[in-house]
Amino acid sequence: MKIAILSNGNGNYSTERLVEEAKKAGHKVRVIKYKNCYAAVAENRPFVMYKGKALGHYDAVIPRIANHMTRYGTAILRQLEMQDIYTVSGSLAITRARDKIRSAQILARAGVSIPKTVFSRNTADIDDLIDGIGLPVIIKLASGTHGNGVVLAETRKMAKSALQAFYLTNEDGTSILVQEFIAESAGTDIRAFVVGGQVVAAYQRQSLDDEFRSNLHKGGTGTAIKLTDEEKKMALKAAKAMGLHIAGVDMMRSKRGPLILEVNASPGFGVEKITGVNVAKKIIEYVEHNAIRSIKKDKIGA
Repeated sequence: MKIAILSNGNGNYSTERLVEEAKKAGHKVRVIKYKNCYAAVAENRPFVMYKGKALGHYDAVIPRIANHMTRYGTAILRQLEMQDIYTVSGSLAITRARDKIRSAQILARAGVSIPKTVFSRNTADIDDLIDGIGLPVIIKLASGTHGNGVVLAETRKMAKSALQAFYLTNEDGTSILVQEFIAESAGTDIRAFVVGGQVVAAYQRQSLDDEFRSNLHKGGTGTAIKLTDEEKKMALKAAKAMGLHIAGVDMMRSKRGPLILEVNASPGFGVEKITGVNVAKKIIEYVEHNAIRSIKKDKIGA
């Protein structure tokens, strides 16, 4: 098969691993820097240009789009979807996953357990927001990644100051979320790696010292763990609700059961080093099975 990986470049560890496993399986693989692509929007002739040439046909596309390039990266991906190329993750699913407010709405509607969450664009609602959640509260930017743009406010004064500061720096107040603080899970969370309706690996992240954010990018440490049946079920339910076949599902253990924090559309491959599971190989195997099925379906339809 011919596989294209939409990425920022070969230097990305996750991209390197996908290329390595694809080649081992005998596939032709090409890394395409989506930020250097441009799309030609013409009637009945959608195509993508890269390095001065139109991209040829690929049997499958694996998108690895960075958060800060979501809008442009998904636009290029949509153009490839219009060419009826099989994509592991759809542009719409990626866009939804990157919007924390939309994600919370989708997960809640699907019956996925999440921490209590509220949002508003009106600074006059600050007291009501705090009262609706209770102190302490987590305040976060909808666009934050790797633990950035997240504040723990232990008092009403701290919460008001943080919210007002966020509102002043964001014209659209709906980009601010207020979420309940799960005391029993402070400093720890779980990342479940989902591939094609199965949890293939999982690890627990632990923050350093008194840091409440457990992200590995913030210096947290990871340990391989075995999920309970309830946690597996919740992780798969969350990934399915978001329409993602490949996902990193972040959750917390609480007194009322697992709570989903986020569903990541382009999860990093640090999970391989922590758990010893060859996640890249499992993704390539999933691509093989589903891309071939997609090709056969197209031939039948023709």
